[in-house]
Amino acid sequence: MKRKLRTVYLIAADAVLLTISIMASFLLRFDGTVPEEFAVVLKKYIISIILIKLIVLFFFKLYKSLWEYASIEEMMEIVAGVVFANIVFVAFMFFLQARMPRSIYILTTVFDMVLLGGLRMSYRVFRRYRIFGGNINNIFSTEKRKKIMVIGGGDAGIMIVKELKNRNFREGEPVVIMDDDPNKKGKNINGITVEGGRHSIVETAEDKNIDEIIIAIPSASRKEIKGIIEECKKTDCKLKILPGVYELIDGNVNISKIREVQIEDLLGREEIRLDTDNINDFLKGKTVMVTGGAGSIGSELARQIARFQPEKLILIDINENGLYAIQQELNWTYNKEEKTLDFQAKVGSIRDADRLNHLFRKYKPEVVFHAAAHKHVPLMEDSPHEAIKNNVFGTLNLVRVADKYNVEKFVQISTDKAVNPTNVMGATKRICEIIIRTFNAKSNTEYVAVRFGNVLGSNGSVIPLFKKQIAAGGPVTVTHPEIIRYFMTIPEASQLVLQAGAMAEGGEIFVLDMGEPVKILNLAEDLIKLSGFTPYEDMDIKFTGLRPGEKLYEELLLDGEGITKTKHRKIFIGKPYFTDMGHLMEHLDNLRDNIDNRNGKNLRTRGRLIML
Repeated sequence: MKRKLRTVYLIAADAVLLTISIMASFLLRFDGTVPEEFAVVLKKYIISIILIKLIVLFFFKLYKSLWEYASIEEMMEIVAGVVFANIVFVAFMFFLQARMPRSIYILTTVFDMVLLGGLRMSYRVFRRYRIFGGNINNIFSTEKRKKIMVIGGGDAGIMIVKELKNRNFREGEPVVIMDDDPNKKGKNINGITVEGGRHSIVETAEDKNIDEIIIAIPSASRKEIKGIIEECKKTDCKLKILPGVYELIDGNVNISKIREVQIEDLLGREEIRLDTDNINDFLKGKTVMVTGGAGSIGSELARQIARFQPEKLILIDINENGLYAIQQELNWTYNKEEKTLDFQAKVGSIRDADRLNHLFRKYKPEVVFHAAAHKHVPLMEDSPHEAIKNNVFGTLNLVRVADKYNVEKFVQISTDKAVNPTNVMGATKRICEIIIRTFNAKSNTEYVAVRFGNVLGSNGSVIPLFKKQIAAGGPVTVTHPEIIRYFMTIPEASQLVLQAGAMAEGGEIFVLDMGEPVKILNLAEDLIKLSGFTPYEDMDIKFTGLRPGEKLYEELLLDGEGITKTKHRKIFIGKPYFTDMGHLMEHLDNLRDNIDNRNGKNLRTRGRLIML
């Protein structure tokens, strides 16, 4: 209703201005005294002329624009609408054979443009400075505004500057633009000067007392963004970023899309290029099961798998709350209006062989992704029996059921902690890899494992812990100043798991390219800075010592294991190793006996024997 009323007011205002325009044209043309013959024509047809022009302007959608954001584009719409309206005006008068000086048509066109355009631009100016109602605080305000530096003088940066101005500087005042293009240096973009490139960021931020930096280069590579962030970190400014083109799905650039700089931005990892045709052939029309479907990796696998239109998607997890959450998310995404995803969320444990048999018999999955596991290293050191029961014998249950029901492909999620393990969790995952390889040699099912390092933001990752500690006011705890880890994002890991599964032929241990290792201390310092604090001044970092079973660094390959390249540059294959089925089952039986006897010392010994 409010919008319709606003349109009526605008049409009425235009009618008045168009009337003033044509009358002013006559007065100007005849020096204030209009001859009687032309005055008669004007009186007779003025209402018709105004109505014709309003109808033309309406069809040019001039009454659908938001004039509080009027810019060059909107002005061009007015020019086009006015020109066409006056062409129709000329045709109308010619058709009626109503005589009128030709200069009138030119003068009227010019006056129409000036008056209609002026009205709309005035509305924008008045709205920006809130002159309506007598409030001119924004013009003379002494209140300190947040000073913003925008990095990127392209279309995205310009749109951010414009929107900050359109919002009356409520989010801050853009005072400078930085751009690496030397041709833009010194130029004025939307009233803001381009000072220089990234190497001038620190100096310019100090000179202009910048409070916040917005990186607005959505087309830049992750590596470029990382380099810019490294420069920005040398300042005391708060950092924000406009997402990259892969995140800006709709292509719209506005302030609402700006987010805080995240730790993923600091890693500088590039977007993955997937062979989607290969994955599509692997998953489309198949019944796919994901164990651990409520976990961080399992739920992301479910999201990625759903994109490839499986016949049916089944998630299994013992965590009912997490399972409910992913169930609601997938149903909202795919089944809100019409059902496009046949999706089942089932509570169950991989330790329960009867439950697994029931689910496999009912749904007959063709592809299984096994992401269910206990993975917290210190907790598993304290409870080795539970780690082995879940990770080893739960996996054994699943592998056997997959073999029994002729699953086509079984993909095990492994970890870099399985390489030369020094802790119970890593040892259990190493045993799982051996189980996978051994069963692959005798089964029609293709069993493979995918090995990767730490995943940012996953359950058990150090990042959520650091964020909680920072939110609580610190201190941030790091186990050792020299500890390093490999990291990748949850979507990246999940996508590469799908790609590895698609290219698997059975028996492989796929190793994902984790990039450069990251020092955990540096990660903690960066998170503190991104939160607006100064490490060791505003917030302390304390070293707590390595925990039981924890290594200073992780490895992705065993000694002598070697790797083979695949057709995907981020996926490699570890050299195969084999274990006799009889040998494996003998040691697993002994391991189970020691669990039943609660013999922790023998448990670790038996585990090591399996890995020999």
